[in-house]
Amino acid sequence: MGNGMQTVARKASVERVTNETTIALTLTIEGEGNVRVTTGFGMLDHMLTLTAFWAGFDLDLTCNGDMHIDAHHTAEDVALCLGQALATALDDRKGIARVGFARVPMDEALAEVTLDISGRPWLEWRGDEYLPPVIAGEEKDLWREFHKAFASAARMNLHVSYLYGKNGHHLLESASKGLGLALRQAVRRDRQTVLSTKGSLD
Repeated sequence: MGNGMQTVARKASVERVTNETTIALTLTIEGEGNVRVTTGFGMLDHMLTLTAFWAGFDLDLTCNGDMHIDAHHTAEDVALCLGQALATALDDRKGIARVGFARVPMDEALAEVTLDISGRPWLEWRGDEYLPPVIAGEEKDLWREFHKAFASAARMNLHVSYLYGKNGHHLLESASKGLGLALRQAVRRDRQTVLSTKGSLD
């Protein structure tokens, strides 16, 4: 890099084994958008692939979960592992831009994603009245739980707003691409110090 900053690859691997899910993933922030995701829930695979690709991450993720019950444990545990991997890869978050924002249209649908990798977990989830009650055979609340778990494990402030739309797939796709673009902005390293007047992120 011309600004003299370190170019050490930021990556992390996470494994999680419980009675509900078995998960293994590797995340590389400075990736090429190479994504291989298999969770047993196709819609989750699709949305994770979109997010990682639009973020420019490399993501290799497999999950064997209790899908005979439903997709809840799979989605939540995958989000926890992904958030943990992101937090680990970012380490002390020194030099990162922290904040990202994106709006990505998908046909008639538009969602807005704003985030701050601040060390303070929070999810603000608005406009989900636009989502149909069931999407790909699962209740729509699964997606709130996914984003809540991701924000918690990544220690980020995450706001997702569905602004308008009619098709649940389109709305989720808009938000997933927006999350990827917002993450791409927030993880970029453009300074030497932690972006906080108090000197730390927590």
